[in-house]
Amino acid sequence: METIDLSRLIGLWVYPIVIVLMMIGLYIVMAHENLIKKIMGLNIFQVSVIMFYVAVGKVRGGTPPILDPEGPWRETLFSNPLPHVLMLTAIVVGIATTALGLSFVVRIQEAYGTTEEDEIHELDSASANGADEPTA
Repeated sequence: METIDLSRLIGLWVYPIVIVLMMIGLYIVMAHENLIKKIMGLNIFQVSVIMFYVAVGKVRGGTPPILDPEGPWRETLFSNPLPHVLMLTAIVVGIATTALGLSFVVRIQEAYGTTEEDEIHELDSASANGADEPTA
């Protein structure tokens, strides 16, 4: 039987957290009718993806490309900068997407008087059948 290396197992603690956050975000997006809650669910989902990419950026036994691979640092934990840089870009895009989504929600609130998805669908179907138009 193989022995379990406890230090390697401890290094994997981030993956269950990523999976739990991802499922929480997905559940919020699918289960809730409120548009603001859906945007917050998307943000939670995004945080889980960012955590995953940053965690994958750690390389045991790797060396930075500017150092001699045979040096004394070859057994250290190396952090690859590429996933970190990509996730900084993802954070900026996520902030812009959240701001745009919230501005849409504000406009929908002004037009329909609600942020609940089912009520918006009811108001749209009522206006399509010739009832009162939503106020703009």
